[in-house]
Amino acid sequence: MICGVDEAGRGPVLGPLVICAVAIESDEKLRALGVKDSKQLTARKREELALKIRKVAKVELIVLDAAYIDSLRNLNGLNEIEAWKMAELINILGPEVAFVDAADANEKNFAKMVKSELKCNAKIISEHKADQNYPVVSAASIIAKVTRDECIRSIELEMGEPIGSGYTSDPVTVAFLQNYIKKHGECPPHTRESWETAKNLMMLNSLKTLDSFEG
Repeated sequence: MICGVDEAGRGPVLGPLVICAVAIESDEKLRALGVKDSKQLTARKREELALKIRKVAKVELIVLDAAYIDSLRNLNGLNEIEAWKMAELINILGPEVAFVDAADANEKNFAKMVKSELKCNAKIISEHKADQNYPVVSAASIIAKVTRDECIRSIELEMGEPIGSGYTSDPVTVAFLQNYIKKHGECPPHTRESWETAKNLMMLNSLKTLDSFEG
């Protein structure tokens, strides 16, 4: 059995990090479905494929919320966190070979990080752009992305206003954070407060509040 592991939501300041592992005897069925790197597909196509992938393969997910990521980052870097959680999923599925999308700049180093946490004897193949090169990793990237999008929609319903994608490059997300911090004096729920973006927005708000008080 082979396994592919990928994540969605590594960089956003808002929302969870989702890590997915997909296991299957052969990638022939995945190739027949036409799986691709999730970034090359529309949201609707990803949702369609996610349902089909679940019918032909075993799927395991881990959703790490913002508060949990912040707590782990006090002790570990994000690469170590990803390697640890990817290994956790691989241990559950117990494949002979696991293809992982390397989070570290050094592919071999990331493979070592994953392997150090393994309890099974899976061979680890760690590569950049594995989600483009291996259908089983493409499948994992699709389900991870669909799951994260669902989480973002849920957060948006909870907050009762648009929050954007959660990425700092998204002006809707930045505006949401700025307005919430200005109104409440703290970051909104589901914010990765250990991220520089969140720290900077909090600092700017403090300076504005101080200027207003002194004025």
